[in-house]
Amino acid sequence: MPMRSFHLLLAVLVMLGCGKSAPQPADTDDTMYFPPIAGSGWETVSPSSLGWNQGALASLKQFLAQTNTKSFLILVNGRIVIEEYFNGHTANAQWEWNSAGKTLVATTTGIAQQEGLLGINDKASDYLGTGWTNMHPDKEKLITIRHLLTMTSGIDDSKQLVIKPNLTYLADAGTRWAYGNVFQKLTDIVEEASNQNFEAYFDTKLKNKIGMNGYWNFGVIFTIYHSDARSMARFGLLALNKGKWKEAQIVDEAFFNESTQSSQSLNPSYGYLWWLNGKPKYMLPTLQDVFTGPLVPNAPSDMYAAMGAFDQRLYIIPGRKMVVVRMGNAGNPDNPEFAVSGYDNELWAKINAVIN
Repeated sequence: MPMRSFHLLLAVLVMLGCGKSAPQPADTDDTMYFPPIAGSGWETVSPSSLGWNQGALASLKQFLAQTNTKSFLILVNGRIVIEEYFNGHTANAQWEWNSAGKTLVATTTGIAQQEGLLGINDKASDYLGTGWTNMHPDKEKLITIRHLLTMTSGIDDSKQLVIKPNLTYLADAGTRWAYGNVFQKLTDIVEEASNQNFEAYFDTKLKNKIGMNGYWNFGVIFTIYHSDARSMARFGLLALNKGKWKEAQIVDEAFFNESTQSSQSLNPSYGYLWWLNGKPKYMLPTLQDVFTGPLVPNAPSDMYAAMGAFDQRLYIIPGRKMVVVRMGNAGNPDNPEFAVSGYDNELWAKINAVIN
């Protein structure tokens, strides 16, 4: 080919390439990614490509191993940046969510509402029947589904077993925040409203649509979900996207926004069974004390979280498009039962050293 023709062809190819972006590798892709519903495929991105501190990463992993962690994941834009298993745990092993699973119940309740099966401002007795508590009927009828979602039913929280003799009056619904097990009645409400077993409804409407695995254990005292860590991460990705999975709105955005905002003024750090960071005050399980400041000072102020006993954690950080999963035994064995502990602050100090 003559040199003049070659240069002309080269110029044309350059012009054709202008304005047309080259395919981006996963390491620099900031679009939101959702893993396939079936199979183990999941895109990854390296910490170095995000500019994270590689030296601090080793310290984070050591901290996790030393604090009884079994699984730990960080997603950014849906892609796995860190995935680690410790102390004999594996990617396929299932573990208990404990109270972090309350958020699954809240989300399922929201799905039932969007399907027109219930309204969260309905009286709980519309579905559970009059006399579901051991309270005077005039007090019982004050309790709505929303009160169960926000821990403001006014029912005595000192008894963990949710049976009628234990469901006694302490305050009018909406006037007292107290963390307790009466939220479990939401599963009965969804069953009655949907005319099917709660787990079957949950599987069809939520679990299967985002590719989770796992199962519910409806014990004598506790209602607990079990799954692998990636399933918790899948739910976290749904939460990050305000109830949307790819193009499907699993639970409507308005309900999800309500869920992750202050649900009442008594404890502004609590939504619909979600814990909220960055608020001016907070309350804790088993206590009526009000503490000033944010729930987890070292964590991003826009974080909302599913939190369970023994430090089961699902952190959602919208500003960073990040999901963090931590499962295992109690990071601080001296304080295992509180849904929020000093362990969260320690863990976030280690995470911040990596990501900032």
